[in-house]
Amino acid sequence: MDRAATAEKIAELIEPFNKKGVAVTEATTFAGDLEWDSLTVMDFVASIEDEFDIIITMNMQAEIENVGQLVDTVISVQDN
Repeated sequence: MDRAATAEKIAELIEPFNKKGVAVTEATTFAGDLEWDSLTVMDFVASIEDEFDIIITMNMQAEIENVGQLVDTVISVQDN
């Protein structure tokens, strides 16, 4: 899956959690723009892990602040 397809799939997975209807771009932040709490983040990470069949460690999660960083992380984990 290329970067654009990965970004598109992640945007689709964000939609059920996007209660405020924020326009999602690679610069969209989870805490600031989407206003997600820690429980929402955990549910969302679980959906990402299931969809892409990967594991995103807590250390990785701590460094991911926006959609673009998440796309990069998913791609790098898939490549390993």
